[in-house]
Amino acid sequence: MTATQIESHSLSAIALSTRDAARQLAVVSTEAKNKAIEAIAQSLEAQAEEILAANAADCKAAEAEGIAKPLYNRLKLDATKLKSAIAGVRDVGKLPDPVGAVQIHRELDTGLVLQRVTCPLGVLGVIFEARPDAAIQISLLAIKSGNGVILKGGKEAVRSCEAIVKAIHHGLSQTEINPAVVQLLTTREETMALLQLDEYVDLIIPRGSNSFVRFVQENTRIPVLGHADGICHAYIDKAADIAKAVEITVDAKTHYPAACNAIETLLVHQYIAPEFLPLVARALQERQVELRGDDRTRKIIDVAAATEADWTTEYSDLILAIKVVDSLDEAIAHINTYGSRHTEAIVTEDPTTAKTFLAQVDAAGVYHNCSTRFADGFRYGFGAEVGISTHKLPPRGPVGLEGLVTYKYQLTGDGHIAATYTGMNAKSFTHKDL
Repeated sequence: MTATQIESHSLSAIALSTRDAARQLAVVSTEAKNKAIEAIAQSLEAQAEEILAANAADCKAAEAEGIAKPLYNRLKLDATKLKSAIAGVRDVGKLPDPVGAVQIHRELDTGLVLQRVTCPLGVLGVIFEARPDAAIQISLLAIKSGNGVILKGGKEAVRSCEAIVKAIHHGLSQTEINPAVVQLLTTREETMALLQLDEYVDLIIPRGSNSFVRFVQENTRIPVLGHADGICHAYIDKAADIAKAVEITVDAKTHYPAACNAIETLLVHQYIAPEFLPLVARALQERQVELRGDDRTRKIIDVAAATEADWTTEYSDLILAIKVVDSLDEAIAHINTYGSRHTEAIVTEDPTTAKTFLAQVDAAGVYHNCSTRFADGFRYGFGAEVGISTHKLPPRGPVGLEGLVTYKYQLTGDGHIAATYTGMNAKSFTHKDL
């Protein structure tokens, strides 16, 4: 066999073992899963120094190779970030088990009963650039939802991911859950091989840059959950509270500029622009934000000129494009033209205007008088998230446990046959919800 064929064969064996372990996990009790989650949390705490040392080595190597600042920010895992991730592990343990929920319980006829019951998807393939904490979040959500997971982190995070998965395996080894439910791949060649494993993998979740996600979407037959762009906007309406608008804008841009829910464009109603723009520009520039504005913006504040390309750019950095608009309708039209259907916000004290914005803007998240930075599974109370989906079909927005289960129809009878319900003397269905 060629090297590629050997790689594919080896990965198929890994995927098969993950699928088998996932089938065993699918019938494990909620109590056993929660005990395993706590065991993982304790193992991550016990091996925190090793994990942080591995991440420090990754960061040093990435800096030497000239890693981009936004990617470096995602890669860096300090003690506070790790502690937060472990808290997220325990939060997942507190969440209701999404498996085995009866969504429909219906009598079709006497003795013929239908149930629609939630069940795991099977095996998840998760590919991500940098972000080693994603390995923790995703692994725990997979276990809680009864799924196996094959992780493929970026080369820049390989040491961090290896240390994290080692800790996860150690935790699982103390429980009845097979550690094979969580697997880690480390080479670029394995990424392409993983995308071809439609026989074993049920869902691919990519987390990374626009080009990276698009590459994944275009190179697999496996369903893909994710978003390619994070071009988010804040619209400051003519009826906005200016102090509130400044604070929300600054947070949405500077709290974590590398995040996909940070705003990239600020839209400002022309009525409020002369008063608002100097204030917000000062606040943003104090935080080293580079501002770019359209012609109307530049007549009010001294900033660089924005071009058409700025409206379609996800900076993931301390850069913000500003546009003055004539109306709510123009703001909505701009967002629906250039936005990525991720998260959009309006700041206004007019409830009718807010209602129109929330109804007409096409995005997974539409916010009123709050920062776009709240678009996050942890902040939504999901415990953590596997990613954010901007597709119109569900799951949409931050995806937690509920996005990792599907359902099956279970029908129980007592010798019932379909012929009884057809023909001249067909028997009627009762269709009674139980």
